[in-house]
Amino acid sequence: MSLAIDIQGLSRSFGVVTAVSGLSVGIAKGELFGLVGPDGAGKTTTLRMLAGILTPSGGDALVAGCSIRREPERLKDRIAYMSQRFGLYGDLTVLENLDFYADVFEVPGPERAVRVRRLLEFSGLGPFGHRLADKLSGGMRQKLGLACALVHQPEILLLDEPTSGVDPVSRRDFWRILYEMLKQGVTILMTTAYLDEAERCGRVGLMYKGRLMAVDAPAQVKTLLRGQLVEIGVTDAWRARELLKGLRQAPEVTVFGQHLHVGLADATRDLPGVLRALEGAGLAPRDARRIVPSLEDVFISAVAAEERREPTSAA
Repeated sequence: MSLAIDIQGLSRSFGVVTAVSGLSVGIAKGELFGLVGPDGAGKTTTLRMLAGILTPSGGDALVAGCSIRREPERLKDRIAYMSQRFGLYGDLTVLENLDFYADVFEVPGPERAVRVRRLLEFSGLGPFGHRLADKLSGGMRQKLGLACALVHQPEILLLDEPTSGVDPVSRRDFWRILYEMLKQGVTILMTTAYLDEAERCGRVGLMYKGRLMAVDAPAQVKTLLRGQLVEIGVTDAWRARELLKGLRQAPEVTVFGQHLHVGLADATRDLPGVLRALEGAGLAPRDARRIVPSLEDVFISAVAAEERREPTSAA
């Protein structure tokens, strides 16, 4: 397998705080890889190292064949890094922003006009070429940011939570653009806190407290959940969760609206006791049924298992 990104024991500390710890994973050329985790998991720090902006405290990575530790400057023409707050200029129009980034990357004149026209059509921004960036909606600003990042035709896209705060229609349009980039052979590494969005990726890495807990295709990651998952409707989900947290047979309980997702080692054996406990507390359990776990269920279970291990590790 030809790797676009080869991460080898990558670490980064800020004083006594370890943001990324011993990260190792390979991302194939033309792959869409999602790095998934909550705020503070180390996702942004990882992308900033891979973009050559931050120097690793330990380990290394080859990005488009360039060592991020020894030759970060060689990366610039081969990658595009779109941060959560991409540097658009609000007092410039859509076209002027594209021209500015074309200048930065020294895109020659004859090619520039063709690329800008294609990117405007590609992103759906054609009718808004003369609108100031500050006057664009959040979704349109994200699409303009992506168009600016693509103006020099990079091999690899590094996207840091690109659809955060974007409306559903704009998210759909953004994903359409990403899929088109994949068809052209571009490698995409994106971070996201949206577990439903991560399901669109070819592979995902579940990241927590600077470490990778699992890496695989979303369907395979779901098989990592041990035991069985049961959904139960209740009258007061948060009170029911606190009640069940004290039960040995229900170590993992998550609230989803007015339902609980309860992880059980053996649903046939353990579910009756769970229902009796809920009934005894007047929480009126209903609609108890086995369900297929989502990526969110698996992630929450993995985090809970990690939290249970930490006190033992620290001892």
